[in-house]
Amino acid sequence: MKNTIIDVSQLELSDKVVAIKRVTKTVKGGRNMRFTALVVVGDGNGHVGAGLGKAVEIPEAIRKGKEDAMKHIITVALDENASITHDFIGKYGAASVLLKRAAAGTGIIAGGPARNVCELAGIKNIRTKCLGSNNKQNVVLATIEGLRQLKTPEEVARNRGKSIEEILA
Repeated sequence: MKNTIIDVSQLELSDKVVAIKRVTKTVKGGRNMRFTALVVVGDGNGHVGAGLGKAVEIPEAIRKGKEDAMKHIITVALDENASITHDFIGKYGAASVLLKRAAAGTGIIAGGPARNVCELAGIKNIRTKCLGSNNKQNVVLATIEGLRQLKTPEEVARNRGKSIEEILA
């Protein structure tokens, strides 16, 4: 399930711009200004990805970020409550994001960058906490890394050579 290639053309993707940064480079003639856009895409049904786009103009940076995000789409293991299957800590750089499963009706309890990822992944009930760095780019990538490493009860049972009932008990 994790290493399968996802056909992006079959998915109805929506996107959100998490952050736009203005980056300047000082050169002999003055300053060159460029923009960096962090974009998250997802279908709201267990597929999500993030990408970074850099360009001289903002719309072009967003377009490039969206294209990059489409290349890095992952599949998220969800349970019957539209929550994650188990608690996990996703790490990327100095950022760590604690992902905790939640009962039906809890909603998405998450900060801005992690919330965008969870909403576009189709998660309806989850609690998250950013630990360490709160850099938007690293928080988004840590959240995606955590979601990517989640396992379904079926996968755990297969790996351990047990039945699903033994795992869930």
